[in-house]
Amino acid sequence: MNTITRAQLAEAIYMQVGLSRNESAALLEDVLNRLSATLEAGEAVKLSAFGTFSVRQKAQRIGRNPKTGVEVPITPRRVLSFRASQVLKARINGETPPRGED
Repeated sequence: MNTITRAQLAEAIYMQVGLSRNESAALLEDVLNRLSATLEAGEAVKLSAFGTFSVRQKAQRIGRNPKTGVEVPITPRRVLSFRASQVLKARINGETPPRGED
């Protein structure tokens, strides 16, 4: 399984858009910073034909150490969730994306 890196994304922007390598890297950083800041503020980020990133609040709950069986409180926290669009799901499964969705 390969992982795509920031450098590879910046290179793809450079190759397809025609910006300089430095401009491509700066553009990528700006986009990622904007996404991060929006999510930090608790707002959802929807990328058409890709999916939606959202932040959920999880309540405090009791967990259990699987090795010892000791119950431990798990503190409340915010978690990031991603919901893939129908178009992305179809592409992953090698199907034709649904019509009418971007």
